[in-house]
Amino acid sequence: MQFDLSSLETATLVFIGTLVFGVILAAFVLAAGLVALVLLGAGKLSWTLVSTTLLALVHGINASWDKLVHRSSSADVAGEFQGQVSPSTGTYPRVILRDS
Repeated sequence: MQFDLSSLETATLVFIGTLVFGVILAAFVLAAGLVALVLLGAGKLSWTLVSTTLLALVHGINASWDKLVHRSSSADVAGEFQGQVSPSTGTYPRVILRDS
């Protein structure tokens, strides 16, 4: 037995068409929402990785600098620095310029 669409009323065909169109629209909205969530998750993951890496890098630099400062402060300087003899520049002695 074959199904004949001509036996259905127009209102029934419009109702079935509306339901099919609604299912297609709902599927599109669900797919778009899923894609948006996936993109949002990927962006969040990449931002978390980048920020964690940068934060670890900054903490590593700070820890290294702290170790360097503590080591240099514990070093014993044998004596004062000796002044170096500088040759004159002709008739005028060499002048050390300071920040003004």
